[in-house]
Amino acid sequence: MEKARLAVDIGGTFTDLCLDLNGKRTSTKVLTTPRAPEEGVLTGIAEIVKLSGLKPAELGLIIHGTTLATNAIIERKGARTALIVTEGFRDSIEMAFEHRFEQYDIFMVKPSPLVPRDLRFGVRERIDGRGNVLLPLDEEGVKALAPKLKAAGVEAIAIGYMHAYLDGTHERRTRDILAKLLPELSITLSSEVSPEIREYERWSTATANAYVQPVMDRYLGRLDKALKERGFACPLFMITSGGGLTALDTARKFPIRLVESGPAGGAILAAALARQCGLDKVLSFDMGGTTAKICLIDNGEPQHSRTFEVARQYRFLKGSGLPLRIPVIEMVEIGAGGGSIAHVDSLSRVNVGPESAGAEPGPASYGRGGTEPTVTDADVVLGRLDPGYFAGGSIKLSPDKAGAAVDKAVGTPLQLKRLDAAFGVSEIVEENMANAARVHAVERGKELQDRTMIAFGGAAPIHAARLAEKLGISRVMVPSGAGVGSAVGFLMAPVAYEVVRSRYVQLDADKFDPAFVNKLFAEMQAEAEAVVKAGAPTAKLVATRTADMRYRGQGHEITVDLPAGDFTAASREKLIKLYEDGYAATFGRIIPGLSVEIMNWTLRVAAAQGDVAKAPPQPADKPAKARGSRQVYDPADQDMKDVSVYHRADLTIGSFVPGPAVIAEDETTTIVPKSFAARVSPIGALLLEKVAS
Repeated sequence: MEKARLAVDIGGTFTDLCLDLNGKRTSTKVLTTPRAPEEGVLTGIAEIVKLSGLKPAELGLIIHGTTLATNAIIERKGARTALIVTEGFRDSIEMAFEHRFEQYDIFMVKPSPLVPRDLRFGVRERIDGRGNVLLPLDEEGVKALAPKLKAAGVEAIAIGYMHAYLDGTHERRTRDILAKLLPELSITLSSEVSPEIREYERWSTATANAYVQPVMDRYLGRLDKALKERGFACPLFMITSGGGLTALDTARKFPIRLVESGPAGGAILAAALARQCGLDKVLSFDMGGTTAKICLIDNGEPQHSRTFEVARQYRFLKGSGLPLRIPVIEMVEIGAGGGSIAHVDSLSRVNVGPESAGAEPGPASYGRGGTEPTVTDADVVLGRLDPGYFAGGSIKLSPDKAGAAVDKAVGTPLQLKRLDAAFGVSEIVEENMANAARVHAVERGKELQDRTMIAFGGAAPIHAARLAEKLGISRVMVPSGAGVGSAVGFLMAPVAYEVVRSRYVQLDADKFDPAFVNKLFAEMQAEAEAVVKAGAPTAKLVATRTADMRYRGQGHEITVDLPAGDFTAASREKLIKLYEDGYAATFGRIIPGLSVEIMNWTLRVAAAQGDVAKAPPQPADKPAKARGSRQVYDPADQDMKDVSVYHRADLTIGSFVPGPAVIAEDETTTIVPKSFAARVSPIGALLLEKVAS
């Protein structure tokens, strides 16, 4: 019999767990324990194993995603880190891009580097942009750094030399010397963690990896040990920000690749559902306790990127954070979750987020010491949440405390009634999300109106229909297990690894060398396969390739998908055509007469997965039976109305629920406004569709 698989996703407020055994899923939520994240994980695992009736030995795989690396950078709670660079470049990570991300703010605060200036050291060495050694490594200078590093109490070192993406020999030699003299230190090489052109982003990524490595190494070590002590002898895999699974050893070496691991799971779930249901254009909407994530999915594949910013000084303002060059599923993330705090600013405007009440103390309605009103508190006041059935009844909500918090922070300052104040909080958070989705789509030349929204996360189904109305979207899907959607997505992720190389290649007829490109991809394939086979030794492997291309003279590139197979002289024209098609899709035109060049080459190797079974057609509607009713706020009439309450466990395929209605389940609640009707689709998902007025 096939063994069970368990997914664990640590969020800012809740830790979500989902266990799959031969297609049967069991899920639960527990509060996250920020001070010691493994405690919440172990509590949740004990609970879900008990719910499923399984023994620890019956588990075949545990898949884990965590925000710990992100939080360590945001809260500046990582290791004491030093940076060793080519002499003369110690201030590069502080000079950054030398531009203002907030042009008109004279008090603009730049993100401070993770490494202070007194822990940045220069070493004499130099390799040029073609890989030639101009200055050999000063090994005595490297040895002289050891006592300084020890005296400064350094725990981790990042090594980043100029043009090391072409040849990492000097970085590797520096590591070998320091590892012998200071064996207790963890060491990150920029040529391993991010072998790409542009030293600021490469060194920023290497520094961030070094900064979180001791923290993540200790955490993963503690978790692995605790699981083994409890009888869980199965492998532990980590989900990466690029949407693949990686073995524990790789995660401990490159923990920076785990930065967006949780949100990636949600995008994987939405993409799988899109393929199953034949949906070409999807908007993935994931709203949890702390943030909301929005991702565009076309033809069953989410958008991918190699650039990401963490710890933004002006949260959600591009350019104000620390840049990372890692594989990520591209999405927009805003501070709009159930725990996002509402307040009135000096201009008498209602603001929601990005600050969050998190799990400790949590929203005021939790009764755990929180006093500031959150989106969850507003939803309680508006009747959208059942105080006795939140998180399956494990957390009892207090409507009185929720109402008092909303009154104090919003109602009284603006002289609004409690209901109006709570509705104001809800409207603002939904408009924030709608605006973020609009901007994200416009920046990528995409439309939103003809998309299906797939909503998951504890708070998303509550706000999905209203958000869809704001965006002009007429179909919303709420999958089964939506409250723990990212964890469900973890179970669908393949073992995968991505490799990138910066190698400058011109596509002029007399300069394109297909043999060079084929040799490059062969080396990248060997590196990626070694990592993937460690986690999936018998799986068939699938490779996908991209290139970052630009017109000669431009400063930045666009990413182009490359065809399979070896490159030949005839590939040159095909590559130019692929680039111009991508350029026209992004900018609406091409530039005739300019040469095209390639800066970066990327290869992703993943364990092949079986074909997704297509969903059968929707059966005839059959009326569903409500369990009761309760008062829920009606935005159109701006008053409380009696609304039928259904339980998702009572609904079967084809069940029809006219709006307005509430559909409750253990991990979330779906609000069906009167402008929508809900049906249960053949795959067990709720399908909310706009009703003709």
